[in-house]
Amino acid sequence: MVFMDNAGGSQTVRHALDAISDFLIHSDVQLGASYATSVRAADKVQSATAAIQTYLNAAHADEVVLGPSSTALVRILSQCLSQTWQPGDEVVITDVDHETNRSAWLALQQQGIVIKTWQIRPDDMTLHSEDLLPLLTERTRLVCFTHVSNILGSIHPVAEWTQLVHEHGAQVCVDGVAHAPHRLLDVAAWDVDYYYFSTYKTFGPHQAVLYGKRHLLQALPGHNHDFIQSLPYKFQPGNVNYELCCAMGGVVQYLCDLGAGPAAAEINRANLIQAHQWIAEHEAQLLQRLLDYLNTVPAIRIIGLPTADPKRRVATLSLVHDTLSSAAIVQQVDRHHIGIRFGDFYAVELINNLGLRPKQGVVRISLAHYNTMQDVNQLMAALKTVF
Repeated sequence: MVFMDNAGGSQTVRHALDAISDFLIHSDVQLGASYATSVRAADKVQSATAAIQTYLNAAHADEVVLGPSSTALVRILSQCLSQTWQPGDEVVITDVDHETNRSAWLALQQQGIVIKTWQIRPDDMTLHSEDLLPLLTERTRLVCFTHVSNILGSIHPVAEWTQLVHEHGAQVCVDGVAHAPHRLLDVAAWDVDYYYFSTYKTFGPHQAVLYGKRHLLQALPGHNHDFIQSLPYKFQPGNVNYELCCAMGGVVQYLCDLGAGPAAAEINRANLIQAHQWIAEHEAQLLQRLLDYLNTVPAIRIIGLPTADPKRRVATLSLVHDTLSSAAIVQQVDRHHIGIRFGDFYAVELINNLGLRPKQGVVRISLAHYNTMQDVNQLMAALKTVF
Protein backbone atom coordinates (compact mmCIF):
# COMPACT_ATOMS: atom_id res chain seq x y z
CA MET A 1 0.00 0.00 0.00
CA VAL A 2 1.26 3.46 -0.92
CA PHE A 3 0.12 6.01 1.68
CA MET A 4 -0.53 9.45 0.22
CA ASP A 5 -3.32 10.51 2.56
CA ASN A 6 -0.82 11.65 5.17
CA ALA A 7 -2.58 14.96 5.83
CA GLY A 8 -5.51 12.89 7.03
CA GLY A 9 -3.32 10.80 9.29
CA SER A 10 0.34 9.81 9.09
CA GLN A 11 1.96 6.45 9.67
CA THR A 12 3.19 5.91 13.23
CA VAL A 13 6.94 5.57 13.71
CA ARG A 14 8.53 2.69 15.63
CA HIS A 15 9.82 5.03 18.33
CA ALA A 16 6.22 5.92 19.20
CA LEU A 17 5.07 2.30 19.20
CA ASP A 18 7.96 1.31 21.47
CA ALA A 19 7.18 4.15 23.87
CA ILE A 20 3.54 3.04 24.13
CA SER A 21 4.39 -0.60 24.79
CA ASP A 22 7.17 0.33 27.23
CA PHE A 23 4.82 2.46 29.30
CA LEU A 24 1.99 -0.09 29.33
CA ILE A 25 4.25 -3.05 30.08
CA HIS A 26 6.49 -1.46 32.69
CA SER A 27 4.70 1.62 34.07
CA ASP A 28 0.94 1.15 33.71
CA VAL A 29 -0.09 2.86 36.93
CA GLN A 30 -1.55 6.19 37.99
CA LEU A 31 0.86 9.07 38.47
CA GLY A 32 1.29 10.84 41.77
CA ALA A 33 1.83 7.97 44.19
CA SER A 34 4.99 7.48 46.26
CA TYR A 35 5.72 3.89 45.22
CA ALA A 36 8.49 3.24 42.72
CA THR A 37 6.45 2.29 39.65
CA SER A 38 4.33 5.43 39.93
CA VAL A 39 7.41 7.58 40.31
CA ARG A 40 8.94 5.91 37.26
CA ALA A 41 5.74 6.46 35.26
CA ALA A 42 5.68 10.14 36.20
CA ASP A 43 9.31 10.50 35.12
CA LYS A 44 8.46 9.03 31.69
CA VAL A 45 5.55 11.40 31.16
CA GLN A 46 7.64 14.34 32.37
CA SER A 47 10.46 13.43 29.98
CA ALA A 48 8.02 13.10 27.07
CA THR A 49 6.46 16.47 27.89
CA ALA A 50 9.93 18.03 27.99
CA ALA A 51 10.60 16.57 24.53
CA ILE A 52 7.37 18.12 23.21
CA GLN A 53 8.42 21.42 24.81
CA THR A 54 11.69 21.25 22.86
CA TYR A 55 9.78 20.36 19.69
CA LEU A 56 7.59 23.46 20.14
CA ASN A 57 10.49 25.61 21.37
CA ALA A 58 8.25 26.62 24.26
CA ALA A 59 9.74 28.42 27.25
CA HIS A 60 8.09 26.21 29.87
CA ALA A 61 6.95 22.58 30.06
CA ASP A 62 3.66 23.63 31.68
CA GLU A 63 2.76 25.51 28.47
CA VAL A 64 2.16 22.08 26.87
CA VAL A 65 -1.51 21.06 27.17
CA LEU A 66 -2.43 17.54 26.04
CA GLY A 67 -5.82 16.33 24.89
CA PRO A 68 -7.66 13.77 22.77
CA SER A 69 -7.88 15.93 19.62
CA SER A 70 -7.26 19.41 18.29
CA THR A 71 -11.02 19.93 18.06
CA ALA A 72 -11.45 19.13 21.76
CA LEU A 73 -8.56 21.34 22.86
CA VAL A 74 -9.71 24.36 20.85
CA ARG A 75 -13.24 23.92 22.19
CA ILE A 76 -11.84 23.93 25.73
CA LEU A 77 -9.77 27.02 24.96
CA SER A 78 -12.79 28.82 23.50
CA GLN A 79 -14.93 28.09 26.55
CA CYS A 80 -12.23 29.29 28.93
CA LEU A 81 -11.39 32.43 26.95
CA SER A 82 -15.03 33.39 26.48
CA GLN A 83 -15.50 33.58 30.25
CA THR A 84 -13.14 36.58 30.21
CA TRP A 85 -14.98 38.38 27.38
CA GLN A 86 -18.09 40.54 27.22
CA PRO A 87 -20.95 40.69 24.70
CA GLY A 88 -19.81 42.78 21.77
CA ASP A 89 -16.21 41.57 21.96
CA GLU A 90 -14.96 40.34 18.61
CA VAL A 91 -13.18 37.29 17.20
CA VAL A 92 -11.81 37.13 13.66
CA ILE A 93 -11.78 33.77 11.86
CA THR A 94 -10.96 32.91 8.23
CA ASP A 95 -12.82 31.10 5.49
CA VAL A 96 -9.69 29.04 4.79
CA ASP A 97 -9.45 27.17 8.07
CA HIS A 98 -10.44 23.67 9.04
CA GLU A 99 -13.66 23.82 11.08
CA THR A 100 -11.70 23.20 14.28
CA ASN A 101 -10.55 26.84 14.26
CA ARG A 102 -13.99 28.09 13.21
CA SER A 103 -16.84 26.21 14.86
CA ALA A 104 -15.64 26.66 18.43
CA TRP A 105 -15.57 30.42 17.92
CA LEU A 106 -18.79 30.60 15.91
CA ALA A 107 -20.57 28.92 18.82
CA LEU A 108 -19.73 31.94 20.99
CA GLN A 109 -22.21 34.04 19.04
CA GLN A 110 -24.82 32.58 21.39
CA GLN A 111 -23.33 34.68 24.20
CA GLY A 112 -23.02 37.85 22.15
CA ILE A 113 -19.48 37.50 20.81
CA VAL A 114 -19.20 39.08 17.35
CA ILE A 115 -17.55 36.86 14.74
CA LYS A 116 -15.91 38.45 11.69
CA THR A 117 -14.49 36.56 8.72
CA TRP A 118 -11.16 37.28 7.06
CA GLN A 119 -11.82 36.11 3.51
CA ILE A 120 -9.55 34.57 0.93
CA ARG A 121 -9.17 36.30 -2.43
CA PRO A 122 -10.46 33.80 -5.01
CA ASP A 123 -8.16 35.10 -7.74
CA ASP A 124 -4.94 34.06 -5.99
CA MET A 125 -6.41 31.85 -3.22
CA THR A 126 -4.51 33.82 -0.60
CA LEU A 127 -5.28 35.67 2.63
CA HIS A 128 -3.92 39.22 2.52
CA SER A 129 -2.90 41.32 5.52
CA GLU A 130 -4.61 44.40 4.10
CA ASP A 131 -7.92 42.53 4.18
CA LEU A 132 -7.44 41.80 7.88
CA LEU A 133 -6.77 45.39 8.93
CA PRO A 134 -10.35 46.71 8.47
CA LEU A 135 -11.63 43.86 10.66
CA LEU A 136 -9.49 44.83 13.65
CA THR A 137 -11.05 47.18 16.22
CA GLU A 138 -10.62 48.01 19.88
CA ARG A 139 -13.09 45.20 20.63
CA THR A 140 -11.05 42.52 18.82
CA ARG A 141 -9.94 39.92 21.33
CA LEU A 142 -8.66 37.09 19.15
CA VAL A 143 -7.67 36.37 15.54
CA CYS A 144 -7.73 32.73 14.45
CA PHE A 145 -5.94 31.46 11.36
CA THR A 146 -4.15 28.41 10.03
CA HIS A 147 -0.40 28.13 9.55
CA VAL A 148 -0.84 25.91 6.48
CA SER A 149 -4.08 25.31 4.62
CA ASN A 150 -4.94 21.62 4.60
CA ILE A 151 -6.38 22.12 1.09
CA LEU A 152 -4.05 24.65 -0.52
CA GLY A 153 -0.81 23.63 1.18
CA SER A 154 0.31 27.26 1.29
CA ILE A 155 2.46 28.44 4.21
CA HIS A 156 1.20 31.60 5.89
CA PRO A 157 3.49 34.26 7.44
CA VAL A 158 2.56 33.52 11.05
CA ALA A 159 5.14 35.79 12.67
CA GLU A 160 4.11 38.74 10.48
CA TRP A 161 0.40 38.27 11.10
CA THR A 162 0.92 37.71 14.82
CA GLN A 163 2.88 40.95 15.14
CA LEU A 164 0.13 42.80 13.25
CA VAL A 165 -2.57 41.41 15.55
CA HIS A 166 -0.54 42.19 18.68
CA GLU A 167 -0.10 45.78 17.51
CA HIS A 168 -3.89 46.03 17.61
CA GLY A 169 -4.08 44.64 21.14
CA ALA A 170 -5.47 41.20 20.31
CA GLN A 171 -4.22 37.63 20.61
CA VAL A 172 -3.86 34.83 18.04
CA CYS A 173 -4.87 31.18 17.94
CA VAL A 174 -3.01 29.34 15.18
CA ASP A 175 -3.89 25.96 13.68
CA GLY A 176 -0.59 24.15 13.12
CA VAL A 177 -2.05 20.77 12.20
CA ALA A 178 -1.12 20.88 8.49
CA HIS A 179 2.21 22.58 9.17
CA ALA A 180 3.70 20.34 11.85
CA PRO A 181 4.26 17.20 9.71
CA HIS A 182 6.40 19.19 7.25
CA ARG A 183 8.18 22.06 9.00
CA LEU A 184 9.67 22.62 12.43
CA LEU A 185 7.58 24.40 15.04
CA ASP A 186 8.95 27.50 16.79
CA VAL A 187 6.37 29.21 18.97
CA ALA A 188 9.04 31.47 20.48
CA ALA A 189 10.14 32.90 17.13
CA TRP A 190 6.54 33.39 15.99
CA ASP A 191 5.43 34.89 19.36
CA VAL A 192 2.05 33.14 19.00
CA ASP A 193 -0.31 33.11 21.96
CA TYR A 194 -1.97 29.75 21.28
CA TYR A 195 -0.87 27.09 18.79
CA TYR A 196 -2.01 23.52 18.35
CA PHE A 197 -1.28 20.40 16.32
CA SER A 198 -2.44 16.78 16.10
CA THR A 199 0.06 14.08 17.00
CA TYR A 200 -1.58 11.49 14.74
CA LYS A 201 -0.64 13.67 11.77
CA THR A 202 2.93 14.01 13.05
CA PHE A 203 3.87 10.32 13.04
CA GLY A 204 2.35 9.46 16.41
CA PRO A 205 -0.97 8.13 17.78
CA HIS A 206 -4.34 9.88 18.09
CA GLN A 207 -3.81 12.79 20.46
CA ALA A 208 -3.22 16.54 20.21
CA VAL A 209 -1.13 19.29 21.77
CA LEU A 210 -2.12 22.88 22.57
CA TYR A 211 0.57 25.43 23.39
CA GLY A 212 -0.30 28.58 25.28
CA LYS A 213 1.89 31.28 26.74
CA ARG A 214 2.23 30.61 30.45
CA HIS A 215 0.99 33.99 31.67
CA LEU A 216 -2.06 33.78 29.42
CA LEU A 217 -2.95 30.26 30.55
CA GLN A 218 -2.48 31.24 34.19
CA ALA A 219 -4.92 34.12 33.79
CA LEU A 220 -7.68 31.95 32.30
CA PRO A 221 -10.34 30.08 34.24
CA GLY A 222 -9.79 26.33 34.05
CA HIS A 223 -11.78 23.44 32.61
CA ASN A 224 -11.07 20.90 35.31
CA HIS A 225 -12.18 20.50 38.94
CA ASP A 226 -12.31 23.83 40.74
CA PHE A 227 -9.51 22.89 43.13
CA ILE A 228 -7.12 22.19 40.24
CA GLN A 229 -5.56 25.50 39.25
CA SER A 230 -2.04 24.47 38.24
CA LEU A 231 -0.80 24.31 34.67
CA PRO A 232 -1.43 22.46 32.47
CA TYR A 233 -3.81 20.34 34.53
CA LYS A 234 -6.58 22.90 34.80
CA PHE A 235 -7.15 22.46 31.03
CA GLN A 236 -6.90 18.66 31.10
CA PRO A 237 -10.13 17.26 32.60
CA GLY A 238 -9.53 13.75 33.86
CA ASN A 239 -6.23 12.03 33.21
CA VAL A 240 -4.36 12.63 29.99
CA ASN A 241 -3.38 9.53 28.08
CA TYR A 242 0.04 8.80 29.55
CA GLU A 243 1.18 6.26 26.99
CA LEU A 244 0.22 8.52 24.08
CA CYS A 245 2.12 11.40 25.65
CA CYS A 246 5.15 9.12 25.83
CA ALA A 247 4.56 8.18 22.21
CA MET A 248 4.84 11.81 21.10
CA GLY A 249 8.07 12.01 23.06
CA GLY A 250 9.16 9.04 20.96
CA VAL A 251 8.29 10.95 17.78
CA VAL A 252 10.54 13.82 18.87
CA GLN A 253 13.33 11.31 19.50
CA TYR A 254 12.77 9.85 16.03
CA LEU A 255 13.04 13.28 14.43
CA CYS A 256 16.24 14.01 16.35
CA ASP A 257 17.67 10.67 15.23
CA LEU A 258 16.73 11.58 11.68
CA GLY A 259 18.54 14.88 11.98
CA ALA A 260 21.65 13.55 13.69
CA GLY A 261 22.02 10.31 11.78
CA PRO A 262 22.87 7.83 14.56
CA ALA A 263 20.21 6.23 16.72
CA ALA A 264 19.46 7.61 20.20
CA ALA A 265 20.51 11.15 19.30
CA GLU A 266 20.21 13.95 21.83
CA ILE A 267 16.85 15.71 21.85
CA ASN A 268 17.72 19.27 20.91
CA ARG A 269 16.76 22.00 18.47
CA ALA A 270 19.86 21.53 16.29
CA ASN A 271 18.89 17.95 15.45
CA LEU A 272 15.28 18.94 14.86
CA ILE A 273 16.33 21.77 12.56
CA GLN A 274 18.50 19.45 10.50
CA ALA A 275 15.75 16.83 10.24
CA HIS A 276 13.17 19.31 9.03
CA GLN A 277 15.57 20.84 6.53
CA TRP A 278 16.01 17.41 5.01
CA ILE A 279 12.26 16.74 5.14
CA ALA A 280 11.48 20.01 3.32
CA GLU A 281 14.04 19.32 0.58
CA HIS A 282 12.96 15.71 0.06
CA GLU A 283 9.25 16.49 -0.07
CA ALA A 284 9.83 19.37 -2.50
CA GLN A 285 11.58 16.98 -4.89
CA LEU A 286 8.65 14.56 -4.72
CA LEU A 287 6.13 17.35 -5.22
CA GLN A 288 8.02 18.80 -8.17
CA ARG A 289 7.99 15.40 -9.89
CA LEU A 290 4.23 15.17 -9.41
CA LEU A 291 3.64 18.75 -10.59
CA ASP A 292 5.73 18.17 -13.70
CA TYR A 293 3.36 15.37 -14.69
CA LEU A 294 0.12 17.13 -13.72
CA ASN A 295 1.12 20.18 -15.78
CA THR A 296 0.99 17.96 -18.88
CA VAL A 297 -2.70 17.18 -18.30
CA PRO A 298 -4.76 20.13 -19.63
CA ALA A 299 -7.93 19.03 -17.85
CA ILE A 300 -6.30 19.24 -14.41
CA ARG A 301 -6.48 22.41 -12.32
CA ILE A 302 -4.24 22.75 -9.28
CA ILE A 303 -6.08 24.27 -6.32
CA GLY A 304 -3.40 26.39 -4.70
CA LEU A 305 0.09 27.48 -5.61
CA PRO A 306 1.39 25.57 -8.68
CA THR A 307 4.91 25.40 -7.24
CA ALA A 308 7.02 23.02 -5.17
CA ASP A 309 8.96 25.87 -3.51
CA PRO A 310 9.41 24.64 0.10
CA LYS A 311 9.41 28.22 1.38
CA ARG A 312 5.91 28.79 0.01
CA ARG A 313 4.09 25.48 0.41
CA VAL A 314 4.19 21.98 1.86
CA ALA A 315 3.69 18.74 -0.05
CA THR A 316 -0.09 18.71 0.27
CA LEU A 317 -1.53 19.10 -3.22
CA SER A 318 -5.19 19.48 -4.23
CA LEU A 319 -6.62 19.30 -7.73
CA VAL A 320 -9.84 19.02 -9.71
CA HIS A 321 -10.57 17.73 -13.21
CA ASP A 322 -12.62 19.54 -15.84
CA THR A 323 -15.05 16.64 -16.42
CA LEU A 324 -14.40 13.95 -13.81
CA SER A 325 -15.65 14.27 -10.25
CA SER A 326 -13.08 14.10 -7.50
CA ALA A 327 -14.76 10.99 -6.15
CA ALA A 328 -14.50 9.19 -9.50
CA ILE A 329 -10.78 9.89 -9.74
CA VAL A 330 -9.99 8.65 -6.23
CA GLN A 331 -12.12 5.54 -6.55
CA GLN A 332 -10.23 4.51 -9.68
CA VAL A 333 -6.88 5.14 -8.00
CA ASP A 334 -7.99 2.98 -5.04
CA ARG A 335 -7.73 -0.11 -7.25
CA HIS A 336 -3.97 0.47 -7.52
CA HIS A 337 -3.50 0.19 -3.72
CA ILE A 338 -2.64 3.86 -3.41
CA GLY A 339 -4.25 5.86 -0.65
CA ILE A 340 -5.39 9.35 -1.65
CA ARG A 341 -8.68 11.05 -0.77
CA PHE A 342 -11.41 13.40 -2.00
CA GLY A 343 -13.72 15.81 -0.19
CA ASP A 344 -13.64 19.08 1.71
CA PHE A 345 -11.44 17.83 4.56
CA TYR A 346 -13.50 19.93 7.00
CA ALA A 347 -12.36 23.13 5.23
CA VAL A 348 -16.05 23.54 4.47
CA GLU A 349 -16.18 27.27 3.78
CA LEU A 350 -13.10 27.22 1.57
CA ILE A 351 -14.53 24.50 -0.67
CA ASN A 352 -17.88 26.30 -0.83
CA ASN A 353 -16.37 29.70 -1.58
CA LEU A 354 -14.15 28.30 -4.33
CA GLY A 355 -17.22 26.71 -5.91
CA LEU A 356 -15.84 23.18 -5.64
CA ARG A 357 -18.78 21.50 -3.91
CA PRO A 358 -20.27 20.25 -7.23
CA LYS A 359 -16.95 18.50 -7.89
CA GLN A 360 -17.35 16.66 -4.56
CA GLY A 361 -14.48 18.73 -3.24
CA VAL A 362 -10.91 18.23 -4.34
CA VAL A 363 -8.62 15.29 -4.90
CA ARG A 364 -5.94 15.65 -2.23
CA ILE A 365 -2.51 14.03 -2.52
CA SER A 366 -0.57 14.59 0.67
CA LEU A 367 3.02 13.41 0.80
CA ALA A 368 5.22 12.80 3.83
CA HIS A 369 8.96 12.42 4.23
CA TYR A 370 8.73 8.62 4.17
CA ASN A 371 7.23 8.67 0.68
CA THR A 372 9.66 7.88 -2.14
CA MET A 373 10.08 8.81 -5.76
CA GLN A 374 8.89 5.29 -6.57
CA ASP A 375 5.65 6.05 -4.72
CA VAL A 376 5.16 9.15 -6.85
CA ASN A 377 5.89 7.18 -10.02
CA GLN A 378 3.28 4.59 -9.00
CA LEU A 379 0.70 7.32 -8.45
CA MET A 380 1.48 8.89 -11.80
CA ALA A 381 1.09 5.52 -13.52
CA ALA A 382 -2.30 5.07 -11.80
CA LEU A 383 -3.46 8.57 -12.76
CA LYS A 384 -2.51 7.95 -16.39
CA THR A 385 -5.11 5.18 -16.46
CA VAL A 386 -7.75 7.66 -15.28
CA PHE A 387 -7.12 10.85 -17.28
